Amino acid sequence: MQGDARVQVPVTVRMFTQLFSCTPRGARLARRLVANRMDVWGFAYDSEASEAVTLVVAELAANAVQHGRVRGRDFRVRLILRDGHGYGGGDVVRVEVSDGRTERLPVLREPGDGEGGRGLLLVAALADRWGTDLCAGGTYKVVWAEIRVPGR
Repeated sequence: MQGDARVQVPVTVRMFTQLFSCTPRGARLARRLVANRMDVWGFAYDSEASEAVTLVVAELAANAVQHGRVRGRDFRVRLILRDGHGYGGGDVVRVEVSDGRTERLPVLREPGDGEGGRGLLLVAALADRWGTDLCAGGTYKVVWAEIRVPGR
């Protein structure tokens, strides 16, 4: 039989999704649960991969709480781990943080003299790519980052 001779390589995908209260306590819990999930997936708590993903989640969750809060609505964190097939080597963790404030999109800018403004710089430094998507008819936004991590 003639046809497409490409070999299909299976891709393993793992996912973690959780809603959190849009409070500082919810942001702290998100960071802790993500660190735990990375450990379950084979990335030790003190590994570079776990620390990078956890820091990105911490920054995006803090932004969701501070800038994305809508009364009566939670924020959601989703992690998607894809194995390295098709990604040129290591695995990729996609971090998604969703909140209900669609008119306030994150903008990367140089930090001022104050304490704020550095979170997205950290995300940009740790992630291979990051961005924002508006979803479901504009009812919420997703700020996402993709981080390449070494294969387990």
